[in-house]
Amino acid sequence: MAEQLNSLEDLKGAVEGTPADGGDTVLLDTSAPREPVRDSLGRSYATGKRKDAVARVWIKPGSGKVIVNGKDVNTYFARPVLQMILRQPFQITDREGQFDVMATVKGGGLTGQAGAVKHGVSKALQLYEPGLRGALKAAGFLTRDSRVVERKKYGKAKARKSFQFSKR
Repeated sequence: MAEQLNSLEDLKGAVEGTPADGGDTVLLDTSAPREPVRDSLGRSYATGKRKDAVARVWIKPGSGKVIVNGKDVNTYFARPVLQMILRQPFQITDREGQFDVMATVKGGGLTGQAGAVKHGVSKALQLYEPGLRGALKAAGFLTRDSRVVERKKYGKAKARKSFQFSKR
């Protein structure tokens, strides 16, 4: 049966893990440090998503070569802004030029695909080196950006836009 809390001291003791009456101390379980997740070839794999784009990303130690759908990153993502988006996880963690990236991406447009590859690279980096998780999480790179295009509704021109109103 659950213990009833009658005062703020009881609540404080319950949160801290120690009874308010000064009884036995309850120790909180501290989990073991995370282990790196790598396959037999020494790669880490993660899936990144953004809008309608889904990227499958493999990273391994190397010279910083990035291949997206069989093409060099400068060819596939021709705009410098998209290339900058892909470099962000490596810049935050000071790992530029240390990992080779191989990604396959489907769906969406180029901006969504670049965001999906960035999300996948961030997740794969933290699986390869769990110590990088704090920096990547603080930068917001491990969070999937859930904003997607709103669906079109019946009786509307677009998702929210109405047809032109005529009084007469």
